[in-house]
Amino acid sequence: MGQPTHAQNWWRSAVIYQVYVRSFADGDGDGTGDLAGVRAKLPYLAELGVDALWFNPWYLSPMKDGGYDVADYRVIDPAFGTLAEAEKLIAEAKELGIRTLVDIVPNHVSDQHPWFRAALAQGPERELFHFRPGRGEHGELPPNDWPSQFAGSAEPVWTRLPDGTWYLHLFTPEQPDLNWAHPAVRQEHEEILRFWFERGVAGVRIDSAALLAKDPDLPDFVEGRDPHPYVDRDELHDIYRSWRTVADAYDGIFVGEVWLPDTERFARYLRPDELHTAFNFSFLSCPWDAGRLRTSIDETLAEHAPVGAPATWVLCNHDVTRTVTRYGRADSGFDFATKAFGTPTDLALGTRRARAGALLSLALPGAVYLYQGEELGLPEAEIPRDRIQDPMHFRSGGTDPGRDGCRVPLPWTADAPYAGFGGEPWLPQPSGWSAYAADLQAADPGSMLSLYRAALTIRPEFGDGPFTWLPTPEGVLAFARPGQEGRLLCVVNLADAPADLPAHSRLLLGSGPLDPQGRLPKDTAVWLRG
Repeated sequence: MGQPTHAQNWWRSAVIYQVYVRSFADGDGDGTGDLAGVRAKLPYLAELGVDALWFNPWYLSPMKDGGYDVADYRVIDPAFGTLAEAEKLIAEAKELGIRTLVDIVPNHVSDQHPWFRAALAQGPERELFHFRPGRGEHGELPPNDWPSQFAGSAEPVWTRLPDGTWYLHLFTPEQPDLNWAHPAVRQEHEEILRFWFERGVAGVRIDSAALLAKDPDLPDFVEGRDPHPYVDRDELHDIYRSWRTVADAYDGIFVGEVWLPDTERFARYLRPDELHTAFNFSFLSCPWDAGRLRTSIDETLAEHAPVGAPATWVLCNHDVTRTVTRYGRADSGFDFATKAFGTPTDLALGTRRARAGALLSLALPGAVYLYQGEELGLPEAEIPRDRIQDPMHFRSGGTDPGRDGCRVPLPWTADAPYAGFGGEPWLPQPSGWSAYAADLQAADPGSMLSLYRAALTIRPEFGDGPFTWLPTPEGVLAFARPGQEGRLLCVVNLADAPADLPAHSRLLLGSGPLDPQGRLPKDTAVWLRG
């Protein structure tokens, strides 16, 4: 068998743009983003230079958790459009050289899913979920004490029905967990994968990929118990090996949402017969600190090396505080448990660091995921409390601001109503949002959008090849990558003083200007030709 072609290996060094449809662009003017809006913006995405689009769930859903409560995987939610439109979008994007990834949520479904509605009616579908009698004299206590997967939430993961039985939901009560020990659950999801691969998608992102399998005894939670009753259980790997067989038949790829502190166990998901890639949450949550970033990069590359899988790099997604805001805070890392209202932020500082962080992440070996609006340098929006919709806020008792701040609809046209998004947005846009509009930034060579466009034009030279750290003063990161026309260097200054640049023949791109002495200022990055 010959070596895989570049086309087959596209995912190893791709830039994949995350589309949160509800907030991307509104084509019909009803205030909710839709597939018509995305189709109209495909030329913008092609000009940006991305290789693929990853769509958050666009399926039929009551939207109790932003679409991650799926009622039917084969139907597009009417708020977004139709299946025919989705097929057109996949085909039109492909004509522009852009592949499509869809989001599958295998841990749970919506309580409006036909299976669960039949289960509530005492049908045999109860076996497809986790129904249990309660504890206590009258069954009034939950079957176990598992904690909710929503950070900061003390609410139980069991809901009692009028007949006295309880059902399990690691997330909201509207998201009952599936019983992956039942063969019908496995068969259904493999058919769903085939359904979307046959419609031309190039890959699948797997939500909460390490949570599917549960200890059949559903024991109480004991800190440190191995194996964990519902995280990273060995049974998962057989599931994903079966999925890989399906994907391979279509040359499709997987990216898993796998949050695990144990790097060795994380790497098991990336063995050649399982998932192709997994999200790198270590880098995403890392503060703007040279030592911490270098450690995260080293550990990421080391954990991927034994299985030959490419790393993934991401600064932000639909669950995480936007990079410009996070990097402008005293604590520039990310932790769900520390999110709070009114955290002081220096947006100028955050923007400068976010520009440098973009060049850092895009120069690293592997694939990059770019969340919509990051290329515009959007800050996290402060959502008025009476407009917050995210269940994470409500399940925290109102202390967590939730994730809506990174989901505010995008600004496209500065002088249009609602910054060109469409109708009145489902989440309010902050005052001054038009200043970030894509049309303004496209005309400004110094804008965040222009920086990303320039970087994505150069980035194919970096690819997925070797990586070598260069000697630097404390607080400066510098590494070399092989390029088509000689060595490529990336230098990022996180120290307090300007830094001298290593020997080079040409400056390719900078996140900001050099100082008058030709040195690299603080919180600035450059790409150099060696």
